[in-house]
Amino acid sequence: MLRRILTPLLIALSALALTLVGAVPASAEPADQVQPLRQTTLYYDASQSAEYASAVASAVGVWNSSVNNVRLEPAPAGRRAEIRIIADDGWPRAHLGPVRPGGQVTVWMGRQGTAQGYDAVRIAAHELGHSLGLPDVKPGPCSSLMSGSTGGVNCTVRAPNASERARVEANYGGGLAGQRAADGRLLVDRF
Repeated sequence: MLRRILTPLLIALSALALTLVGAVPASAEPADQVQPLRQTTLYYDASQSAEYASAVASAVGVWNSSVNNVRLEPAPAGRRAEIRIIADDGWPRAHLGPVRPGGQVTVWMGRQGTAQGYDAVRIAAHELGHSLGLPDVKPGPCSSLMSGSTGGVNCTVRAPNASERARVEANYGGGLAGQRAADGRLLVDRF
C-alpha cells in the first residue's frame, strides 16, 4: 500500500525537479547583458590608389563610423582583399556588391571626377558604398551619398544617410557572410 502511494508521489516530485532545473539554465546570462554583434570584416587594398590614398582612408573611416554590421580593414600582407581600389584616368566607377568575404570587387578612383572639381573623399565613400551593395540614387539630393554627381560639384556630404546606412546594415545583418553574392555590375559614375 505504501509503495502504491509513494511511487506516484516520487514520480511527480521528480518531474517537478526536472522542470525547475530546466527553467533556469546554469549558464543563463543576466537579462541586461547584451550579446556582442557578429560583424563581417572586409579587407581592402588601396596600394594602387596613388594620390587618393588619404581620401580612401577617410572614406573607410566614414563607413566604419556609420555602420556596425560590416567593418573595412586594410588587407594584411599575403591576404587577398575583397575590395581593390585603383586610381586611373577614367570616371569613378565600381562593381556593385554587396561583396562577401572571399569575393572581390574593384573601385576605380577615376581622375576625371576630381578634375571636374568633385570631392575625392565623397567619391571614395560613394564608390565604397557600391561595394557594400548600394546602387546609384540619381537624380538625388546632396544629402544622399549615393546621388553621386547629381548632388552637385559643391556637395561635400561624405556620410551615408539613414536609409543608406540601414540598407548596408541589412546587407550584412548578423555578420552572415554568404547570403547573397555580389551583383558584379560595373557602375560608372559621371562625377
